[in-house]
Amino acid sequence: MMIALTSDNDDYDDSFLQNYANIHILPQIKRVYGVGNASVSGSKDYSMRIWLRPDKMTAYHINPSEVIAALTDQNVEAAPGEIGQNSDQSFQYTLKYTGRLASTEEFEDIIIRHDKGQILRLRDVAEVELGALSYAVETALNGKSAVAITVNQTAGSNANELITNIKSAIDDAAKTFPKGLKVVYVMDSSEFLNVSIRKVIVTLIEAFILVFLVVFVFLQSVRSTLIPAIAVPVAIVGTFFFLQLFGFSINLLTLFALVLAIGIVVDDAIVVVEAVHAQMEAGERNPKKASVKAMKEIAPAIISITLVMASVFIPVSFISGTTGVFYKQFGLTLATAILISAINALTLSPALCALFLKPHDAHPAAGKSLIQRFYYYFNLIFTSSTAKYKRSLHFLGKKGHRWITVTIIGASIVLLLGLLKILPTGFVPQEDSGTIMCMVTLPPGASMERSDEIITEVATMIEELEEVDYALKMAGISMISGMGSSYASVVIKLKPWDERKRTSQEVAAMLTQKSKSDNRATYLYSVAPTIQGFGLSTGIDLQLQDKIGGDINRFFQITQNFLAEMNKREEVMIAMTNYNPNFPQKELHANMAKIKEAGLTLNSVMTTLQAYVGSMYVSNFNLYGKQFRVMVQATPEYRSRMDDLHKLSVMTASGEMAPITEFISIKDVTGPQSLARFNMFSSIDAILIPNFAGGYNTGNLIEVIEEVSSQTIPDGYGYDYAGLSREEAESSNQTALIFGLCLIFVYLLLAALYESYITPLSVIFSLPIGLAGAYAFIMLFGLKHSIVNNIYVQISLIMLIGLLAKNAILIVEYAVQRRQAGMSIVDAAVNGAVARLRPILMTSFAFICGLLPLMFASGAGSIGNKSIGISAVGGMFVGTMLGVLVIPSLYIIFQSIQEKFSKSGVVNSDESMED
Repeated sequence: MMIALTSDNDDYDDSFLQNYANIHILPQIKRVYGVGNASVSGSKDYSMRIWLRPDKMTAYHINPSEVIAALTDQNVEAAPGEIGQNSDQSFQYTLKYTGRLASTEEFEDIIIRHDKGQILRLRDVAEVELGALSYAVETALNGKSAVAITVNQTAGSNANELITNIKSAIDDAAKTFPKGLKVVYVMDSSEFLNVSIRKVIVTLIEAFILVFLVVFVFLQSVRSTLIPAIAVPVAIVGTFFFLQLFGFSINLLTLFALVLAIGIVVDDAIVVVEAVHAQMEAGERNPKKASVKAMKEIAPAIISITLVMASVFIPVSFISGTTGVFYKQFGLTLATAILISAINALTLSPALCALFLKPHDAHPAAGKSLIQRFYYYFNLIFTSSTAKYKRSLHFLGKKGHRWITVTIIGASIVLLLGLLKILPTGFVPQEDSGTIMCMVTLPPGASMERSDEIITEVATMIEELEEVDYALKMAGISMISGMGSSYASVVIKLKPWDERKRTSQEVAAMLTQKSKSDNRATYLYSVAPTIQGFGLSTGIDLQLQDKIGGDINRFFQITQNFLAEMNKREEVMIAMTNYNPNFPQKELHANMAKIKEAGLTLNSVMTTLQAYVGSMYVSNFNLYGKQFRVMVQATPEYRSRMDDLHKLSVMTASGEMAPITEFISIKDVTGPQSLARFNMFSSIDAILIPNFAGGYNTGNLIEVIEEVSSQTIPDGYGYDYAGLSREEAESSNQTALIFGLCLIFVYLLLAALYESYITPLSVIFSLPIGLAGAYAFIMLFGLKHSIVNNIYVQISLIMLIGLLAKNAILIVEYAVQRRQAGMSIVDAAVNGAVARLRPILMTSFAFICGLLPLMFASGAGSIGNKSIGISAVGGMFVGTMLGVLVIPSLYIIFQSIQEKFSKSGVVNSDESMED
């Protein structure tokens, strides 16, 4: 998080604010458990500034080294000891020295020389003031003086709890603030998290209501609907217990899992209730006996479904890295809810059926009330549809028509692979976090004053936007490139989501467009990433590397060629680097002959130059219980231009003062302001932003980088990803492994349950239909909302594997039982599908309706909600509607193969059926 300390009182400047924060606020923040680091941006800590006046120093024939020696000699800490210790005295006295100097007056009184009663003090050759350690950074919040406090958390701590505790500590500190001081939270990840969680909780309630409306429509009984309704809180409350056991927190991932769990945990209870209803409709009037008979029939299917669902999520929970955190929290939460739901379905739900259910007519006549007429026509339509469904299955089950099923499966696999290839990829959805980062880069060598002037104009323009709440400008520092006079930044905090019409991405795009005409600097507007701590850009964080330690200018030219080619691609909006080796510099060459002739040393010349121009840290002093530095430097007017070097003098061995330029020569050169290394290699950072408006994403950019780099980056040079981009690049290699693991576990589990390696294929080959449907829905409804094949979509697909397998298992399990009872393969498949059609449709539509609030989400966290909602709804809808047609035919095909090659065939393997 980033906190701004600002003031309405003009008497409190940046230096006061920074030191007040260091003394009174930072200690309280650092004491909060979970804080890894807390620091104030800038270097305006108090410092005793000794502003030397070179003209007076020359007049008195004084070198800076003489001033430094006096400061070192007369500003000391000392412990003289004790009088009377170990000497048989009645009293013992501690000798206490006054200690270091503390006030400007005391420093001004330091004696530089004492000659024949004549005293030369520091005030005679310098101005002394309590100033700042450095003046390299200027900050302001909405035009008022401010400083920024950045807080980072330790690994394993809870961000929301940590931020709450930090705010509590700051509230305590604010009670003693001077009048006019206030704290503004410029970056606060808990705001987005809390708003998102509130929306997910609302979604949770909406999903609960929609699910049970669907169940009520199908079961048409309050008593029957009550049984699945009881199953949900039992499973959810039980899941919370295990979340505590696992050490998980209530976050977006676990809440998403619970939203999905509502639609899933009712499945088992619905299957039980529907099976008991079927027994009662078949003539069993006793609810208890009907429950017992139903459980004997469906208990194996419930166990199979539960084991398959768990086998999908549990293996991927062991994946490491950032990707593994997503899969682990989401997967284990859902798997736990499913396991509890299965136990509930095998124990509580049958008991509730025996207690609550009563015999009723399967098809009541149309009554006078609206609800009765609805029931009547619903049942009439459903019965008619079931009859047509049965005829369709007989048609598809004929030997001459089975190619239709094979064609559907083949087309689904081709569509799935094609969509996987063309659909853009991403890691974590880029949400509207409410914060925008603006990085401004001026030409090399630009002064601090120029940077401050331009960034002030930019900040004023930003503050005028109706969506903006606060704008924190920082001249002299870049959030990406670090400190430098030619850098500047603005942290933009937008108003709450419900108080603005435009998203942070739209505001950033608008600001980018406005700044295009300004040629004085380069502007980069970037929305703060969804996961903080992995960089500041929403694009690709690339580190180009020189692995042979060659010339920096050649390395920069290679980088420029690479970026130029990247900018030619339509997938790229911005490809740039803030690195520049052409900063104007002045190279000093020492004239050693003259230095020796004057009786000087090179060290004395360089020390004089550094003390006057660069500043020197020479001593310390204590103030407000803290230790601060004493800095020596010439006043600014003596070092503003190159010609001022002629006014700086050094004392020769003969006691004469000679201009320092007599002993040095100056040459114009260029060079980098700083050098960086990444993974032990010299590196240049590159920022690449995808063309979001054109429908491209970071996944497309990674593919383009691989293509362009192979053409423009020669041997000995390379690149590596950093931050969130590194996680995305690594996670893309794990996707195939994750899905492969899921399918293998499902197949092996079903093979053990059916004691066959062929029959489970009827379940496995039905899955591509739903997975292709998920990607098709993303193409149709997701891309316009910037939804791509991200980690949320992949989690949805893993969940779909379990859910679609559940539908297939319900049909195949029933068909296997009927086949073992002596039915033909076709009749077993058709009867199984018809018997399980109602619970399959009921559970599937309940799940789909439960996800509709996610699919149509808006505001904070909407991209993540839509990613899960659209993919899961699409996959479940397509997978269910086509699956109920395809699965029985697949069972017929693979069961026929099983029995053909099995030595011990099942009795009555005749496949013939009447036309």
